[in-house]
Amino acid sequence: MEEEKPRSLIFNLNQDPKYDTGLVCGGTLESFVESVLPPSVGYIFGAGHGALNIYKGAHFCGFEVVVVDDREAYANRERFPLAHEVYADDFERVMAQLTSSDSSFLVIATRGHHDDMRVLRWAAQTNARYIGMIGSQRKAIKMFRELENEGIPRKKLERVHSPIGLDIGALTPEEIAVSVVAEMIAIHRHCEANVDRMRRTTRKHGDSVPSEPVNTKSD
Repeated sequence: MEEEKPRSLIFNLNQDPKYDTGLVCGGTLESFVESVLPPSVGYIFGAGHGALNIYKGAHFCGFEVVVVDDREAYANRERFPLAHEVYADDFERVMAQLTSSDSSFLVIATRGHHDDMRVLRWAAQTNARYIGMIGSQRKAIKMFRELENEGIPRKKLERVHSPIGLDIGALTPEEIAVSVVAEMIAIHRHCEANVDRMRRTTRKHGDSVPSEPVNTKSD
């Protein structure tokens, strides 16, 4: 159950004395055990072009997607018809209504650093399974330091995947979305070690291209 993977269990009731209670008539018992888990919810903060592609990929891969943006022209049902929820309101007002759990996946992809910081401040203090933020390594270091100065423990900030996504050489918004959703799937399927191996070591092509995990101690 900890691994969230199904298993078949076989018990040979003929040979093991611990099953002999005087009431067992022998034979072999095979049981299939599967965890019944809540749906994995992908919260996407931002509704621009990049967020739209992440929404499509996340929905296709089985995530229950919730989109949050403060612009009604972007956050609407016409643009995100298959989303579980679409919020067009101030980020902080929406976040006050949300309940994050260990089955939540938070993607921060707003239109600017100011809003990214607002969402990150809230996200870092949740128990979400995954937190990812689009942006450069320099941006992440700056934000992490600022939040640490505000009193948020470094351990909470070290959970944040920023720059976001796996290193697949992604350049276009569609390719970057694939790299982000792939990272979400890896965390969902308990393949964190693979995520660590695939973090990018250099950034050359824009804020959303993945990079090496941020060390909040470095310059």
